[in-house]
Amino acid sequence: MGQTELTKGKLLIAEPSILNDTSFNRSVILLSEHNDQGSIGFIINKPSQYVLGDLLPEIDSDLTIYKGGPVSEENLYFVHRVPHLIPDSIEITDGIFWGGDFEVVQELLEKDELDKEDIRFFLGYSGWSKDQLQDELETTSWIVIENQYQNIFGISDQSFWKDQLMKFGGEYKLWANAPENPSLN
Repeated sequence: MGQTELTKGKLLIAEPSILNDTSFNRSVILLSEHNDQGSIGFIINKPSQYVLGDLLPEIDSDLTIYKGGPVSEENLYFVHRVPHLIPDSIEITDGIFWGGDFEVVQELLEKDELDKEDIRFFLGYSGWSKDQLQDELETTSWIVIENQYQNIFGISDQSFWKDQLMKFGGEYKLWANAPENPSLN
């Protein structure tokens, strides 16, 4: 399958060849940074068992926390689409931003001015050193696609990986329909 150029804002779809990788099995990653130093992204289709209020009891929020990746899993990150409300945001791609002033985020949540359509929180992130992601592409660990989902916040969680593989057809359909745990087949 041909590869799209790596740039921030693209989506990385985990190839079936990495089904044994517990961190990235069936993952879809929003690439939030890619430069000559390395790459950073967030897994957008794996909700954790936590909501924001579980981790930050001072914030009364039931927004789901997602597993962003295996790096710095003790830290909370966020991606949003409201840079006009959250200062110091970094644009990832059209309409999608990363980070910003967390005190403002907290105030907006307390005023009930942010919801799951505006912001997504992650524990940890996915990171690659210089050339590491390119090497993984060459060993068929990832498929790079254009992000056609300006509202990544509305993506259905677990089925999103399967839906993407189904679009590729052929043997990908077989893998998309395989059980997550092959021993249950």
